[in-house]
Amino acid sequence: MINVAIDGPAGAGKSTIARTAAKNLGYIYVDTGALYRAVGVYSLRHGFDTKNADTVAATLPDIQVELKFLGDIQHVFLNGEDVSEEIRTPDASMAASDVSAVPAVRQFLFDLQRDIAKQNNCIMDGRDIGTVVLPDAQVKIFLTASPEARAQRRYKELQEKGASDTYEAVLADLKQRDYNDSHRAVAPLKPAEDSVLVDTTALNLEKSVEKVISVIRNKMTD
Repeated sequence: MINVAIDGPAGAGKSTIARTAAKNLGYIYVDTGALYRAVGVYSLRHGFDTKNADTVAATLPDIQVELKFLGDIQHVFLNGEDVSEEIRTPDASMAASDVSAVPAVRQFLFDLQRDIAKQNNCIMDGRDIGTVVLPDAQVKIFLTASPEARAQRRYKELQEKGASDTYEAVLADLKQRDYNDSHRAVAPLKPAEDSVLVDTTALNLEKSVEKVISVIRNKMTD
């Protein structure tokens, strides 16, 4: 199986770029961040403190998270309910950042991610795919962009959904999440030593996808 690991900070366009590249290459796309978001949504729904590791860990026996591919679109199910839309809210983003720092949560989702990779040619994106989840992936990419560019993209997405968040608030949340993700004790966000850096600050979606596919093809022919 061919596995491609794409890591990078929030708002770098990982999901859209990885999903489009996977479709073009005929691979399965796996958005691991969606799994953490689902765990975060469960805690939010039940009023649990997402920063309390013991509380979050205690909820895991009551959670079942599944990825189902309907056509070529990944859907996320939480205890049998499709939560693909709910997990994309700003609150879900921050909750995901909190719960992803809990070792028990990472272990809870670890086997699911690896099993998918073993069974499919896939592009998997997240925060620690190349460093922890798929350290033997044939291709590793660290996808990034400036905080301002990432915040502007996220702000535009939220506006299109009718959200009232300001650009300044989105940028502040993104910088906080960057700090959380890069400073957590377990599997902090960082490039794998053998990853290829792709900066999309000055690239549109089409050019970003072309760049990622080019890296994948070049790596596979090395």
